[in-house]
Amino acid sequence: MASLQDTRSTVGNRGLVRPRRGRMVAGVAAGLARRFGISATLVRLLFVASLLLPGPQVVAYLVLWLIMPREARS
Repeated sequence: MASLQDTRSTVGNRGLVRPRRGRMVAGVAAGLARRFGISATLVRLLFVASLLLPGPQVVAYLVLWLIMPREARS
């Protein structure tokens, strides 16, 4: 079974990181937006709108918070 550190390393290698700037809560939406080249505001609005539907949205956010590594200091 892969450790959390291995998973973070793999995710980080794919360019999916939580930025140090432009974050509101944990940086998950900003990281997803940066990775896919869209507006962070759009990602946040889509997440809030998705809360109206049944599903594990909050759990998915928490999991991404755990596995997405922080952006390295520059």
